[in-house]
Parts: sequence; structure tokens; C-alpha cells
Amino acid sequence: MIIHLTIIGWSFLFLALMHLGFPKYFKWKEELVRLSLINKQMMQIHTYFIGLTVFLMGLLCVTSAEELIHTALGNKITIGFFIFWFIRMLLQFFGYSSKLWKGKKFETVMHVLFSIYWLYITAVFGFIAYSNF
Repeated sequence: MIIHLTIIGWSFLFLALMHLGFPKYFKWKEELVRLSLINKQMMQIHTYFIGLTVFLMGLLCVTSAEELIHTALGNKITIGFFIFWFIRMLLQFFGYSSKLWKGKKFETVMHVLFSIYWLYITAVFGFIAYSNF
């Protein structure tokens, strides 16, 4: 399981860094102009804090995989990660409209790849949490 946590950790670090490119990729300069100031700033600030949270989760997985698996505190953290990523996985299927990806090749591929990714992360954290429960 250490190898899985390490893989997940590095992928989290990469995913967190991807958040830095969101404003340009999603054309926030043009798209967010229609929002009120509070909604615009909440969108920006929450996105960066999600990125920071994912980055810190990644650091923890890369630097402390052994502790996450073999300590009581690690088990509690792993259960929290499982809950967090399980909910994220559910949102992949029930939170986003299929109109965003159906009939669009790139978006469909991304939907499928991220669905597999969220399932993998959820399964690993779930397995670790269940094994230590």
C-alpha cells in the first residue's frame, strides 16, 4: 500500500499545481466578470484553497505513507481522506451534468479518466482505513 500512497501523493502534487492554470484554461477573466464581487472572489479563493489542500494531502502521502498505514493517527487521517475522496467520487457522477462531457471527445475522455482516478484514490484510502479499523 505504501507504493499506492506514494503514487497518489505525487498525483495530488501534480493535481494541485494544475489548479494554478485554472484561471487561464477556464477563461476566468471573461467568464467571472458577470459574477458579483463576492461570488468571483469565492470562486478564486476556494479554488486555490482546494489546490493547497490537495497539495498538502499529497505531501503527507509522499512523506508519511508508512505512518498513514501503521499508526492510530494515520488511520484517522486515512479515514478522513477516504470520506473526502468518496464524496468527490460521487460528485463526479452526480454533481456534474453529463451535458458537460457527452458528445465531446476530449471532455468524455477526461470524464472517464478522472472517474477512474477518483475510484482508485477512494479504493486505496478505503482499503487502508478498512484494514486498520
